[in-house]
Amino acid sequence: MAMADQNARQGFRLSMLIYDTRYRSLTIQVVVLMGFMAGGVWLISNMLANLEALGKDLGFGFLKVQAGFEIQPQLIEYSSQSSNLRAMMVGLLNTLMVAVIGCFFATIIGVMIGVARLSKNWIISLLMSVYVEMFRNVPVLLWIVFSLAILSETLPKPNDFRGADATATMYLSESIAFTNRGFYIPLPVFGAGSMVVVITFILALVGVFFFGRWSKTRQEQTGDILPNFWIKLAILVVPALIIFFIMGRPIGLDYPALKGFNFQGGLKIGTPFLAILFALVAYTAAFIAEAVRSGIQAIDKGQSEAAFALGLRPNRTMSLIILPQALRVIIPPLISQYLNLAKNSSLAVAVGYIEIMGTIGGSVLNQTGREMECILLVMVAYLSISLSVSMIMNLYNNSVKLKER
Repeated sequence: MAMADQNARQGFRLSMLIYDTRYRSLTIQVVVLMGFMAGGVWLISNMLANLEALGKDLGFGFLKVQAGFEIQPQLIEYSSQSSNLRAMMVGLLNTLMVAVIGCFFATIIGVMIGVARLSKNWIISLLMSVYVEMFRNVPVLLWIVFSLAILSETLPKPNDFRGADATATMYLSESIAFTNRGFYIPLPVFGAGSMVVVITFILALVGVFFFGRWSKTRQEQTGDILPNFWIKLAILVVPALIIFFIMGRPIGLDYPALKGFNFQGGLKIGTPFLAILFALVAYTAAFIAEAVRSGIQAIDKGQSEAAFALGLRPNRTMSLIILPQALRVIIPPLISQYLNLAKNSSLAVAVGYIEIMGTIGGSVLNQTGREMECILLVMVAYLSISLSVSMIMNLYNNSVKLKER
Protein backbone atom coordinates (compact mmCIF):
# COMPACT_ATOMS: atom_id res chain seq x y z
CA MET A 1 0.00 0.00 0.00
CA ALA A 2 2.86 2.35 0.84
CA MET A 3 4.61 1.45 -2.46
CA ALA A 4 1.46 2.30 -4.49
CA ASP A 5 1.12 5.65 -2.70
CA GLN A 6 4.76 6.40 -3.42
CA ASN A 7 4.36 5.61 -7.16
CA ALA A 8 1.26 7.81 -7.30
CA ARG A 9 3.13 10.71 -5.73
CA GLN A 10 5.97 10.41 -8.22
CA GLY A 11 3.60 11.17 -11.16
CA PHE A 12 4.38 10.87 -14.87
CA ARG A 13 7.96 11.21 -16.12
CA LEU A 14 9.22 11.33 -19.75
CA SER A 15 11.47 8.34 -19.16
CA MET A 16 8.35 6.25 -18.63
CA LEU A 17 7.62 6.52 -22.37
CA ILE A 18 10.59 4.22 -22.94
CA TYR A 19 11.00 2.19 -19.76
CA ASP A 20 7.41 1.76 -18.63
CA THR A 21 5.64 -1.12 -20.40
CA ARG A 22 2.33 0.76 -20.09
CA TYR A 23 3.53 3.46 -22.50
CA ARG A 24 6.36 1.83 -24.49
CA SER A 25 4.17 0.25 -27.22
CA LEU A 26 2.31 3.52 -27.74
CA THR A 27 5.60 5.40 -28.02
CA ILE A 28 6.92 2.99 -30.64
CA GLN A 29 3.71 3.28 -32.70
CA VAL A 30 3.82 7.09 -32.61
CA VAL A 31 7.49 7.15 -33.64
CA VAL A 32 6.88 4.72 -36.53
CA LEU A 33 3.85 6.72 -37.70
CA MET A 34 5.81 9.99 -37.60
CA GLY A 35 8.65 8.36 -39.53
CA PHE A 36 6.22 7.03 -42.13
CA MET A 37 4.57 10.43 -42.54
CA ALA A 38 7.98 12.15 -42.77
CA GLY A 39 9.03 9.69 -45.47
CA GLY A 40 5.81 10.34 -47.40
CA VAL A 41 6.29 14.12 -47.18
CA TRP A 42 9.89 13.76 -48.39
CA LEU A 43 8.86 11.62 -51.35
CA ILE A 44 6.11 14.05 -52.39
CA SER A 45 8.32 17.11 -52.03
CA ASN A 46 11.12 15.38 -53.95
CA MET A 47 8.67 14.43 -56.72
CA LEU A 48 7.35 18.00 -57.00
CA ALA A 49 10.89 19.39 -57.06
CA ASN A 50 11.93 17.00 -59.84
CA LEU A 51 8.81 17.84 -61.86
CA GLU A 52 9.52 21.55 -61.45
CA ALA A 53 13.11 21.02 -62.60
CA LEU A 54 11.71 19.36 -65.74
CA GLY A 55 9.32 22.23 -66.32
CA LYS A 56 6.25 20.18 -65.44
CA ASP A 57 3.48 20.58 -62.92
CA LEU A 58 1.24 18.00 -61.26
CA GLY A 59 -2.28 18.28 -62.65
CA PHE A 60 -5.09 16.26 -64.15
CA GLY A 61 -6.44 18.73 -66.66
CA PHE A 62 -5.34 16.43 -69.48
CA LEU A 63 -8.30 14.17 -68.65
CA LYS A 64 -10.59 16.72 -70.36
CA VAL A 65 -8.56 16.66 -73.58
CA GLN A 66 -9.80 14.72 -76.61
CA ALA A 67 -8.47 11.15 -76.58
CA GLY A 68 -7.98 10.71 -80.33
CA PHE A 69 -7.79 6.89 -80.34
CA GLU A 70 -10.24 4.01 -80.64
CA ILE A 71 -10.93 1.33 -78.03
CA GLN A 72 -12.43 -2.11 -78.53
CA PRO A 73 -14.46 -3.50 -76.89
CA GLN A 74 -16.70 -0.79 -75.41
CA LEU A 75 -19.22 -1.29 -72.63
CA ILE A 76 -20.25 2.38 -72.76
CA GLU A 77 -20.49 4.80 -75.67
CA TYR A 78 -17.06 6.04 -76.77
CA SER A 79 -15.35 7.43 -79.87
CA SER A 80 -12.01 8.97 -80.71
CA GLN A 81 -13.63 12.37 -80.11
CA SER A 82 -14.29 11.52 -76.45
CA SER A 83 -12.15 12.78 -73.58
CA ASN A 84 -9.28 10.99 -71.91
CA LEU A 85 -11.49 10.63 -68.83
CA ARG A 86 -14.03 8.75 -70.93
CA ALA A 87 -11.25 6.55 -72.30
CA MET A 88 -10.13 5.81 -68.74
CA MET A 89 -13.68 4.76 -67.80
CA VAL A 90 -13.91 2.46 -70.83
CA GLY A 91 -10.58 0.87 -69.91
CA LEU A 92 -11.64 0.46 -66.29
CA LEU A 93 -14.88 -1.26 -67.31
CA ASN A 94 -12.93 -3.58 -69.63
CA THR A 95 -10.67 -4.48 -66.70
CA LEU A 96 -13.67 -5.15 -64.46
CA MET A 97 -15.29 -7.28 -67.18
CA VAL A 98 -12.26 -9.55 -67.40
CA ALA A 99 -11.89 -9.68 -63.61
CA VAL A 100 -15.53 -10.50 -62.84
CA ILE A 101 -16.03 -13.07 -65.62
CA GLY A 102 -12.60 -14.56 -64.96
CA CYS A 103 -13.21 -14.99 -61.22
CA PHE A 104 -16.59 -16.61 -61.90
CA PHE A 105 -15.32 -19.25 -64.33
CA ALA A 106 -12.01 -19.78 -62.49
CA THR A 107 -13.95 -20.59 -59.31
CA ILE A 108 -16.20 -23.12 -61.03
CA ILE A 109 -13.35 -24.84 -62.86
CA GLY A 110 -11.03 -24.68 -59.85
CA VAL A 111 -13.58 -26.31 -57.54
CA MET A 112 -14.26 -29.08 -60.06
CA ILE A 113 -10.56 -29.77 -60.57
CA GLY A 114 -9.82 -29.62 -56.84
CA VAL A 115 -12.51 -32.19 -56.12
CA ALA A 116 -11.44 -34.34 -59.09
CA ARG A 117 -7.85 -34.41 -57.81
CA LEU A 118 -9.13 -36.36 -54.81
CA SER A 119 -10.99 -38.87 -56.98
CA LYS A 120 -10.39 -42.56 -56.36
CA ASN A 121 -10.11 -43.00 -60.13
CA TRP A 122 -6.35 -42.69 -60.61
CA ILE A 123 -6.69 -41.63 -64.27
CA ILE A 124 -8.87 -38.63 -63.40
CA SER A 125 -6.65 -37.75 -60.45
CA LEU A 126 -3.52 -37.99 -62.61
CA LEU A 127 -4.98 -35.85 -65.39
CA MET A 128 -6.04 -33.15 -62.93
CA SER A 129 -2.58 -33.21 -61.33
CA VAL A 130 -0.97 -32.74 -64.74
CA TYR A 131 -3.31 -29.82 -65.43
CA VAL A 132 -2.47 -28.12 -62.14
CA GLU A 133 1.28 -28.55 -62.47
CA MET A 134 1.30 -27.52 -66.13
CA PHE A 135 -0.60 -24.26 -65.67
CA ARG A 136 0.85 -23.39 -62.28
CA ASN A 137 4.49 -23.63 -63.31
CA VAL A 138 4.36 -21.63 -66.56
CA PRO A 139 4.20 -17.80 -66.42
CA VAL A 140 0.73 -16.47 -67.13
CA LEU A 141 2.06 -14.10 -69.82
CA LEU A 142 3.17 -17.11 -71.88
CA TRP A 143 -0.28 -18.65 -71.54
CA ILE A 144 -1.86 -15.40 -72.71
CA VAL A 145 0.31 -15.21 -75.83
CA PHE A 146 -0.08 -18.95 -76.44
CA SER A 147 -3.87 -18.66 -76.19
CA LEU A 148 -3.93 -15.90 -78.79
CA ALA A 149 -1.69 -17.92 -81.10
CA ILE A 150 -3.94 -20.98 -80.79
CA LEU A 151 -7.11 -18.98 -81.52
CA SER A 152 -5.53 -17.12 -84.43
CA GLU A 153 -3.95 -20.14 -86.10
CA THR A 154 -6.52 -22.88 -85.57
CA LEU A 155 -9.84 -21.10 -86.14
CA PRO A 156 -11.05 -20.43 -89.70
CA LYS A 157 -10.90 -17.05 -91.38
CA PRO A 158 -14.14 -15.21 -92.23
CA ASN A 159 -13.46 -15.85 -95.91
CA ASP A 160 -13.58 -19.61 -95.25
CA PHE A 161 -17.35 -19.30 -94.66
CA ARG A 162 -17.95 -17.89 -98.15
CA GLY A 163 -19.29 -19.70 -101.20
CA ALA A 164 -20.74 -23.09 -101.99
CA ASP A 165 -17.41 -24.80 -101.34
CA ALA A 166 -16.89 -23.13 -97.95
CA THR A 167 -14.48 -24.96 -95.66
CA ALA A 168 -16.12 -23.60 -92.48
CA THR A 169 -19.73 -23.51 -91.32
CA MET A 170 -21.74 -21.68 -88.70
CA TYR A 171 -23.40 -23.47 -85.80
CA LEU A 172 -26.91 -23.62 -84.31
CA SER A 173 -28.89 -22.89 -87.45
CA GLU A 174 -26.36 -20.45 -88.89
CA SER A 175 -26.41 -18.23 -85.78
CA ILE A 176 -22.92 -18.67 -84.27
CA ALA A 177 -19.56 -18.33 -86.01
CA PHE A 178 -16.13 -19.09 -84.60
CA THR A 179 -13.38 -17.24 -86.50
CA ASN A 180 -9.81 -16.18 -85.89
CA ARG A 181 -11.08 -12.61 -85.49
CA GLY A 182 -13.51 -13.51 -82.75
CA PHE A 183 -16.72 -15.32 -81.91
CA TYR A 184 -19.96 -13.97 -83.38
CA ILE A 185 -23.18 -14.76 -81.52
CA PRO A 186 -26.76 -13.41 -81.68
CA LEU A 187 -27.29 -10.07 -79.95
CA PRO A 188 -30.55 -9.39 -78.04
CA VAL A 189 -32.53 -6.48 -79.45
CA PHE A 190 -34.92 -4.82 -77.00
CA GLY A 191 -38.15 -3.37 -78.34
CA ALA A 192 -41.21 -1.72 -76.81
CA GLY A 193 -42.31 -3.57 -73.68
CA SER A 194 -38.99 -5.31 -73.15
CA MET A 195 -38.45 -3.44 -69.87
CA VAL A 196 -41.43 -5.29 -68.36
CA VAL A 197 -39.81 -8.62 -69.26
CA VAL A 198 -36.48 -7.51 -67.78
CA ILE A 199 -38.13 -6.37 -64.53
CA THR A 200 -40.00 -9.68 -64.32
CA PHE A 201 -36.73 -11.56 -64.74
CA ILE A 202 -35.07 -9.48 -62.01
CA LEU A 203 -37.98 -10.14 -59.64
CA ALA A 204 -37.69 -13.84 -60.49
CA LEU A 205 -34.01 -13.73 -59.48
CA VAL A 206 -35.04 -12.24 -56.14
CA GLY A 207 -37.62 -15.01 -55.81
CA VAL A 208 -34.97 -17.65 -56.49
CA PHE A 209 -32.77 -16.15 -53.77
CA PHE A 210 -35.51 -16.17 -51.13
CA PHE A 211 -36.66 -19.64 -52.15
CA GLY A 212 -33.12 -20.91 -51.69
CA ARG A 213 -32.97 -19.51 -48.16
CA TRP A 214 -36.41 -20.92 -47.30
CA SER A 215 -35.52 -24.32 -48.76
CA LYS A 216 -32.29 -24.45 -46.75
CA THR A 217 -34.12 -23.58 -43.51
CA ARG A 218 -36.80 -26.18 -44.25
CA GLN A 219 -34.20 -28.85 -44.94
CA GLU A 220 -32.42 -28.10 -41.66
CA GLN A 221 -35.69 -28.38 -39.73
CA THR A 222 -37.27 -31.39 -41.45
CA GLY A 223 -34.48 -33.14 -43.32
CA ASP A 224 -36.54 -33.20 -46.53
CA ILE A 225 -34.62 -32.35 -49.71
CA LEU A 226 -36.54 -30.57 -52.42
CA PRO A 227 -35.59 -30.64 -56.14
CA ASN A 228 -34.14 -27.16 -55.77
CA PHE A 229 -32.59 -26.93 -59.22
CA TRP A 230 -35.81 -27.56 -61.12
CA ILE A 231 -37.90 -25.38 -58.82
CA LYS A 232 -35.44 -22.48 -59.11
CA LEU A 233 -35.34 -22.94 -62.89
CA ALA A 234 -39.14 -22.80 -63.05
CA ILE A 235 -39.26 -19.67 -60.86
CA LEU A 236 -36.65 -18.01 -63.05
CA VAL A 237 -37.96 -18.96 -66.49
CA VAL A 238 -41.74 -19.45 -66.36
CA PRO A 239 -42.82 -15.94 -65.25
CA ALA A 240 -40.45 -14.27 -67.70
CA LEU A 241 -41.68 -16.45 -70.57
CA ILE A 242 -45.33 -15.74 -69.75
CA ILE A 243 -44.72 -11.97 -69.71
CA PHE A 244 -42.56 -12.31 -72.83
CA PHE A 245 -45.45 -13.77 -74.87
CA ILE A 246 -48.07 -11.52 -73.30
CA MET A 247 -46.08 -8.44 -74.35
CA GLY A 248 -45.83 -9.75 -77.92
CA ARG A 249 -42.24 -11.05 -77.81
CA PRO A 250 -40.57 -7.61 -77.48
CA ILE A 251 -37.05 -9.04 -77.29
CA GLY A 252 -35.57 -10.31 -80.55
CA LEU A 253 -32.17 -11.42 -81.79
CA ASP A 254 -29.81 -9.81 -84.26
CA TYR A 255 -27.96 -12.64 -86.02
CA PRO A 256 -24.44 -12.28 -87.44
CA ALA A 257 -24.08 -12.59 -91.20
CA LEU A 258 -21.07 -12.61 -93.53
CA LYS A 259 -21.02 -9.30 -95.40
CA GLY A 260 -17.98 -8.07 -97.24
CA PHE A 261 -14.74 -9.16 -95.65
CA ASN A 262 -16.15 -9.92 -92.20
CA PHE A 263 -19.26 -10.83 -90.24
CA GLN A 264 -21.70 -8.03 -89.54
CA GLY A 265 -24.43 -7.86 -86.93
CA GLY A 266 -24.76 -9.84 -83.74
CA LEU A 267 -22.32 -9.59 -80.87
CA LYS A 268 -18.61 -9.92 -81.52
CA ILE A 269 -16.40 -11.36 -78.78
CA GLY A 270 -12.93 -10.42 -79.93
CA THR A 271 -10.02 -12.86 -80.03
CA PRO A 272 -7.85 -10.77 -77.66
CA PHE A 273 -10.60 -10.86 -75.01
CA LEU A 274 -11.02 -14.61 -75.44
CA ALA A 275 -7.25 -15.14 -75.18
CA ILE A 276 -6.82 -13.13 -71.99
CA LEU A 277 -9.94 -14.67 -70.44
CA PHE A 278 -8.99 -18.27 -71.25
CA ALA A 279 -5.43 -17.82 -70.00
CA LEU A 280 -6.38 -16.10 -66.75
CA VAL A 281 -9.18 -18.57 -66.02
CA ALA A 282 -7.04 -21.64 -66.72
CA TYR A 283 -4.06 -20.25 -64.80
CA THR A 284 -6.02 -19.09 -61.74
CA ALA A 285 -8.16 -22.25 -61.67
CA ALA A 286 -5.01 -24.29 -61.08
CA PHE A 287 -4.25 -22.35 -57.89
CA ILE A 288 -7.88 -22.42 -56.75
CA ALA A 289 -7.91 -26.19 -57.28
CA GLU A 290 -5.00 -26.55 -54.86
CA ALA A 291 -6.79 -24.38 -52.30
CA VAL A 292 -9.92 -26.52 -52.66
CA ARG A 293 -7.95 -29.76 -52.39
CA SER A 294 -6.17 -28.61 -49.24
CA GLY A 295 -9.44 -27.37 -47.73
CA ILE A 296 -11.16 -30.71 -48.32
CA GLN A 297 -8.23 -32.68 -46.95
CA ALA A 298 -8.30 -30.49 -43.82
CA ILE A 299 -11.70 -31.95 -42.94
CA ASP A 300 -11.54 -35.12 -40.85
CA LYS A 301 -12.44 -38.29 -42.76
CA GLY A 302 -14.86 -39.18 -40.01
CA GLN A 303 -17.21 -36.49 -41.35
CA SER A 304 -17.66 -38.24 -44.69
CA GLU A 305 -17.74 -41.68 -43.07
CA ALA A 306 -20.56 -40.56 -40.78
CA ALA A 307 -22.45 -39.13 -43.76
CA PHE A 308 -22.08 -42.40 -45.68
CA ALA A 309 -23.30 -44.29 -42.62
CA LEU A 310 -26.45 -42.15 -42.63
CA GLY A 311 -27.07 -43.07 -46.26
CA LEU A 312 -25.98 -39.83 -47.96
CA ARG A 313 -24.64 -40.19 -51.49
CA PRO A 314 -21.09 -38.99 -52.25
CA ASN A 315 -22.24 -35.87 -54.13
CA ARG A 316 -24.60 -34.92 -51.28
CA THR A 317 -21.85 -35.56 -48.77
CA MET A 318 -19.50 -33.28 -50.65
CA SER A 319 -22.02 -30.44 -51.12
CA LEU A 320 -23.71 -30.60 -47.70
CA ILE A 321 -20.99 -31.82 -45.33
CA ILE A 322 -17.46 -31.40 -46.67
CA LEU A 323 -17.45 -28.20 -48.76
CA PRO A 324 -19.32 -26.01 -46.22
CA GLN A 325 -16.69 -26.84 -43.60
CA ALA A 326 -13.81 -26.62 -46.07
CA LEU A 327 -14.84 -23.07 -47.05
CA ARG A 328 -13.26 -21.79 -43.84
CA VAL A 329 -9.91 -23.04 -45.12
CA ILE A 330 -10.50 -22.28 -48.81
CA ILE A 331 -11.68 -18.66 -48.69
CA PRO A 332 -8.48 -16.91 -47.44
CA PRO A 333 -6.27 -18.22 -50.29
CA LEU A 334 -9.21 -17.81 -52.67
CA ILE A 335 -9.21 -14.06 -51.95
CA SER A 336 -5.54 -13.88 -52.94
CA GLN A 337 -6.25 -15.66 -56.23
CA TYR A 338 -9.07 -13.25 -57.06
CA LEU A 339 -6.70 -10.33 -56.42
CA ASN A 340 -4.02 -11.95 -58.57
CA LEU A 341 -6.46 -12.45 -61.44
CA ALA A 342 -7.60 -8.82 -61.30
CA LYS A 343 -4.02 -7.56 -61.32
CA ASN A 344 -2.83 -10.02 -63.97
CA SER A 345 -5.43 -8.53 -66.33
CA SER A 346 -2.91 -5.71 -66.86
CA LEU A 347 -0.99 -8.18 -69.06
CA ALA A 348 -3.81 -8.02 -71.59
CA VAL A 349 -1.92 -5.30 -73.46
CA ALA A 350 0.36 -8.08 -74.75
CA VAL A 351 -2.46 -9.39 -76.98
CA GLY A 352 -4.10 -6.08 -77.86
CA TYR A 353 -6.97 -6.13 -75.38
CA ILE A 354 -7.36 -2.54 -74.22
CA GLU A 355 -8.07 -2.13 -70.50
CA ILE A 356 -7.09 0.58 -68.05
CA MET A 357 -3.36 -0.13 -68.40
CA GLY A 358 -3.67 0.16 -72.17
CA THR A 359 -5.66 3.43 -72.03
CA ILE A 360 -4.31 5.60 -69.21
CA GLY A 361 -1.05 3.68 -68.80
CA GLY A 362 -0.49 3.42 -72.55
CA SER A 363 -2.07 5.65 -75.17
CA VAL A 364 -2.93 8.60 -72.90
CA LEU A 365 0.51 8.54 -71.27
CA ASN A 366 2.28 8.52 -74.64
CA GLN A 367 0.14 11.35 -76.04
CA THR A 368 0.24 13.69 -73.04
CA GLY A 369 3.60 12.89 -71.45
CA ARG A 370 1.91 12.95 -68.03
CA GLU A 371 3.64 9.80 -66.80
CA MET A 372 3.35 10.57 -63.08
CA GLU A 373 -0.36 11.36 -63.19
CA CYS A 374 -1.18 8.42 -65.45
CA ILE A 375 0.68 5.90 -63.32
CA LEU A 376 -0.96 7.29 -60.18
CA LEU A 377 -4.40 6.88 -61.75
CA VAL A 378 -3.65 3.29 -62.76
CA MET A 379 -2.37 2.52 -59.26
CA VAL A 380 -5.47 4.02 -57.65
CA ALA A 381 -7.72 2.04 -60.03
CA TYR A 382 -6.09 -1.32 -59.24
CA LEU A 383 -5.93 -0.47 -55.54
CA SER A 384 -9.66 0.31 -55.53
CA ILE A 385 -10.47 -2.95 -57.33
CA SER A 386 -8.31 -4.99 -54.95
CA LEU A 387 -9.70 -3.36 -51.82
CA SER A 388 -13.27 -3.87 -53.06
CA VAL A 389 -12.65 -7.56 -53.75
CA SER A 390 -10.98 -7.99 -50.36
CA MET A 391 -13.85 -6.26 -48.55
CA ILE A 392 -16.54 -8.36 -50.24
CA MET A 393 -14.71 -11.65 -49.73
CA ASN A 394 -13.82 -10.82 -46.11
CA LEU A 395 -17.47 -10.16 -45.39
CA TYR A 396 -18.31 -13.56 -46.85
CA ASN A 397 -15.46 -15.12 -44.91
CA ASN A 398 -16.87 -13.70 -41.67
CA SER A 399 -20.28 -15.13 -42.51
CA VAL A 400 -18.99 -18.73 -42.85
CA LYS A 401 -16.46 -18.81 -40.04
CA LEU A 402 -17.20 -20.64 -36.82
CA LYS A 403 -19.36 -18.66 -34.41
CA GLU A 404 -18.18 -18.90 -30.81
CA ARG A 405 -20.77 -19.00 -28.05
